Amino acid sequence: MSRPGRGIRRKVSGTSGEYPENRTNGGARSHAPDSKTRVTVLVALAANLVIAVAKAVGGLIAHSPALLSEAAHSVADSFNEVFLLAALRRSRRPADRRHPFGYGKERFFWSLLAAVGIFVMGGCFSFFQGVEALRSHEQEKLSGYVIGLIVLGVALLAEGLSLLRALHQVRRQGGAKGGLRDPALRTVVAEDGTAVLGVTLAIIGMALHMVTGQVVWEASASLAIGALLVYVAYRLGRDARDQLIGEAADPELSGRIRSLLQAQPEIDSVEALFTMKMGLDSVLVAARIDLAPGLDSERVEEVAVRIKRSIARTVPETDQIFLDVTDGPAEEAHESPAATGERGGA
Repeated sequence: MSRPGRGIRRKVSGTSGEYPENRTNGGARSHAPDSKTRVTVLVALAANLVIAVAKAVGGLIAHSPALLSEAAHSVADSFNEVFLLAALRRSRRPADRRHPFGYGKERFFWSLLAAVGIFVMGGCFSFFQGVEALRSHEQEKLSGYVIGLIVLGVALLAEGLSLLRALHQVRRQGGAKGGLRDPALRTVVAEDGTAVLGVTLAIIGMALHMVTGQVVWEASASLAIGALLVYVAYRLGRDARDQLIGEAADPELSGRIRSLLQAQPEIDSVEALFTMKMGLDSVLVAARIDLAPGLDSERVEEVAVRIKRSIARTVPETDQIFLDVTDGPAEEAHESPAATGERGGA
């Protein structure tokens, strides 16, 4: 049965080209977490720059493939920290005519570039060093290995302190479930954790090379570091890809929104619910709902506004809410939802 007011469309505020000052920019509600993340990234960047130089010098002196692999690893991490700093700054830009939903997804894009950097500059170079060491039949000189081991020991200490700083922030921001939602912070934790493990592998490889005189141990360490970096790059890249192409909100959050809609006395049924992450703390919601009979056009508009404001208050992440009042069958709900209504919380 057709419902009064069916098909009503209410323009989104700002469609004329004016974007309200209180409009969010991809979930930018508080800059405090970003400030802490920026400090964490800067600490990691400073540590990696110093360590990269020390590893490169030590690797050249000792002719150590494992140490040179670790130098490449630190160089890759340094570039990645620059990418992450760009992500923190650019993702907070306000919405405009060209990007009406804000720039929150920039955070995911730069995290993807960081993953590519780990793969190319870290993983591939480490594999190259390991293969070259296995192919070389020259007698290795071990005179500089003591210096190399000292460099790796200092690097292990610095990387460990940077990792502790990142883990401390993760714990302050809600643990693994809360803190690791931020792709920038997640990348720093992955980089520092991988660096600690990589330095440990390099130390073991160099020590075994010194004891046995067999370069295969150090070459194996270099190959292991490369495999580790490729795996980490794959995991980080996969997460960034899912978020860039339009990942749905967490099931728990979607369930809260659906339950809230179903609890409204004016809603007969929720035909479809679509969600998409637009930024770190920003979710777009589009719902197709069937209203109870007997509502006139004016009442339909009032109900839609009230429901959207209720969702925005209950689930603060939902800063873009669209409702489609319809009585079509559920099968039609798999089409793109039509956007009706104003921005949630307006």
